[in-house]
Amino acid sequence: MSTIPLAERMRPKTIEEFLGQEKVFGEGSFLRDAIKHNQVPSLILWGPPGSGKTTLARILSHALQAEFIVLSAVSSGKKDLQSVLLQAEENHKKGKQTILFLDEIHRWNKAQQDALLPFVESGILTLIGATTENPSFEVNAALLSRTRVLVLERHTIETLVLLLRRAVTSDTELAKKKISAGESTLAFIAEVSGGDGRQALNILEACAIRAKNITPELVEKIVERSHILYDKGGEQHYNIISALHKSMRGSDADAGLYWLGRMLEAGEDPLYVARRLVRFASEDVGLANSFALPQAVAVFQACQMLGMPECEIHLAQAVVYLAKSKKSNALYSAYGKVKDDVAHFPNEPVPLHLRNAPTTLMKNLDYGKGYKYTPDFKNEEEAKQEYLPEKLKGRKYLNIQEKE
Repeated sequence: MSTIPLAERMRPKTIEEFLGQEKVFGEGSFLRDAIKHNQVPSLILWGPPGSGKTTLARILSHALQAEFIVLSAVSSGKKDLQSVLLQAEENHKKGKQTILFLDEIHRWNKAQQDALLPFVESGILTLIGATTENPSFEVNAALLSRTRVLVLERHTIETLVLLLRRAVTSDTELAKKKISAGESTLAFIAEVSGGDGRQALNILEACAIRAKNITPELVEKIVERSHILYDKGGEQHYNIISALHKSMRGSDADAGLYWLGRMLEAGEDPLYVARRLVRFASEDVGLANSFALPQAVAVFQACQMLGMPECEIHLAQAVVYLAKSKKSNALYSAYGKVKDDVAHFPNEPVPLHLRNAPTTLMKNLDYGKGYKYTPDFKNEEEAKQEYLPEKLKGRKYLNIQEKE
């Protein structure tokens, strides 16, 4: 048994043993009722690592007395899928249900996902796909429409403490070693695990190898630093940059610094952050503070020259400066209106008086005729002329008073 990881040894096998995720699997939930009526549909389980996706799928297979087949989208291909589909057809003929648990379903391409469609639609196969990525972007719309998406959240500290306490008191291997851990230690492990049940049990097991009495100090040595949940290519990446942007827009410098730290300490490319700050300087500060853009550009250049960790303080300076600046979305709004007009009037001719006339033919065609050279006029009223195409005469895009 000692060769099996603690997280696997502690994996719940029944509905009663499952901890957390009350919204998805608590009493009165859709999934509990579906199990009672033996009508569990194909599902997409979307949640962070260690939230219980695989465990939940295994429990469903036991509860439904179905054949449970596991594939990983990382290592499985067309041949593996064909074998599963043939087995599902055989089981269907015998009146037996087949559940395919496809881990990391977002790793399969469109053709692979499409191959599942007729089997899921006909009920020959019940699909339970697990993903840490937003299925709206990563799962084909056709397959997504034939499944029900259940969102699993990161475990709470309270749930993880219950899980850890259960491991200390009921796991036979830990009992043999007479492992002990106080409530404060269990709470600390739960806190640094980032809501990841597997991570929490892995930390506990690593500590148990070092000492019988597990303390917060030992946990700190094992962990070195708290686990930061951040996927530079996934939804968490976009959620946090959105939080930074909105915090600065709301003039909350402290929140802006926190979200900046979350990205940088997790290994985000400082130039990516710097580019977003340059954009923010015009999009949200704009005409309200003409020094914002030079400040942001200077920080971008500092990041190019120095890199991390030296440039972190420059990024912090830019975040605070932009957060504290007055805001104006006049430019952003104006250009949005321009894009809309360009989309609706993409080929409007330039008025003749605004066209250059470098040849005699062009002059004969009245190119440049009637153009007023503004420096020759004493006041704006005399120099006034139309600069927009005929269909857009009088159009106003810029409103300097907008939210400054």
